[in-house]
Amino acid sequence: MTHHTPEPEADVGLLVPSSAGSAAAHATGDTAYLRAMLDAEAALTRAQAALGLAPEAAAAAVTAAAADTHRHDPRDLALRARAAGNPVVPLVADLTAAVADRDPNAAQYVHRGATSQDILDTAMMLVCARALDTVLADLRRTADALRRTAAAHRDTPMAGRTLTQHAVPVTFGLKAAGWRALVLDAHDRLAAVRAALPAQLGGAAGTLAAFGAYAEADGGTPEPLASDLGPCLLAAYAAETGLAEPALPWHTLRTPVADLAGALAFTAGALGKLAADVLTLSRTEIGELAEGSGGGSSAMPHKANPVRATLIAAAARQAPALAAVLYGALAAEDERPAGAWHAEWQPLRHALRLVGGAARDAAELTAALRVRPQRMRRNLDATGGLITTERLVAALTALTGRGEARRTLDAAARRAVADGVGLYEALHAEAPALAAQLSEARLRQLLDPTDYLGSACPLVDRALARTGPDPQESA
Repeated sequence: MTHHTPEPEADVGLLVPSSAGSAAAHATGDTAYLRAMLDAEAALTRAQAALGLAPEAAAAAVTAAAADTHRHDPRDLALRARAAGNPVVPLVADLTAAVADRDPNAAQYVHRGATSQDILDTAMMLVCARALDTVLADLRRTADALRRTAAAHRDTPMAGRTLTQHAVPVTFGLKAAGWRALVLDAHDRLAAVRAALPAQLGGAAGTLAAFGAYAEADGGTPEPLASDLGPCLLAAYAAETGLAEPALPWHTLRTPVADLAGALAFTAGALGKLAADVLTLSRTEIGELAEGSGGGSSAMPHKANPVRATLIAAAARQAPALAAVLYGALAAEDERPAGAWHAEWQPLRHALRLVGGAARDAAELTAALRVRPQRMRRNLDATGGLITTERLVAALTALTGRGEARRTLDAAARRAVADGVGLYEALHAEAPALAAQLSEARLRQLLDPTDYLGSACPLVDRALARTGPDPQESA
């Protein structure tokens, strides 16, 4: 029997629903990388033309040829990349042929003086910039939705939980304000990294020597550039790409990638905190939150699963490991490394996609999040007043001293749990003389969880005073 190996198909995200169909996934696909590499090549020739190192006609021919992505097959480039270890080498051959078809004299200016890493690193930064613009837009929308939620529920009491158990009362507004603070922190970090993404140009070993050699061969370096050709070309190239100008070529100085790795991992974790809380609070037995449109189950018709929070949580668990790979690539040997650079490509793309998908899901989740104050109040009362024991210890300390107050409340709490009664009844049974020192009205007040919110409400106001980015700001 003959077995036919099926042709590989494009990775459309079948096993990564968290990023499938997202703007970040589109911005980081193979076609997007191809587009970015062609953009980097065209920008290089234009930068040289701007300094008199190449004819304007050559820059126009290369730019026109580079605009045609349909001429290049990503799968074919991937297979041919095995010969040189990266896709730039076969792409340069194909682009040179395409330019020659338009202008034979211009073909010699394709990739002139550059090394493969210059083009792929620059392309990678272009891809990152374009992907981050979509992520930042979603983070802005998420922060704005959380601002509205926190303001609306500034005074909505709920049980605070520590180590899975009821602790003391809080407000849902405080929780939502905390989520927003993390989202704004993530936005600030990614925006700073986005603004600093640099072009890459160094030539074979980071000295830019080939550009001077070609200039000499063409009859001499233009006079204004005689002593400063490399830095001037680096500045012109950065301007053509729209990326930041680096102080040095960074072939083995991988700060830009490491900074991006950290910001992406932080963003995934920040959104993961939001998702973890939504997952907990949407449990059937808690029911304080629900996604606006939960996902269905293949077996149980009654379920409305918190799918968006689930996908965000999955991304948050993967991103740190990807960041670890990217941090590991900092230890790159020589002027250009074997393996460390190559190890960055896929983890960085996957991290961008995961965070992009998580940001999209967070924007959708927070825009339609359903808050259930009645369930919050019911759960707040579930322990019959035990959630206020911290307050009672403080009140009783004035009557008996802290040690005795604590022992009394410990005993009353155990009795309440054992007998299934409220703390009011348990305290009267356990220490009637002490309880009698407080009026019924005062004891009831001390046991009211909605009257023990501390500074939760002004803390919400304080958090919301932090100005967030405009959700309508163009990417």
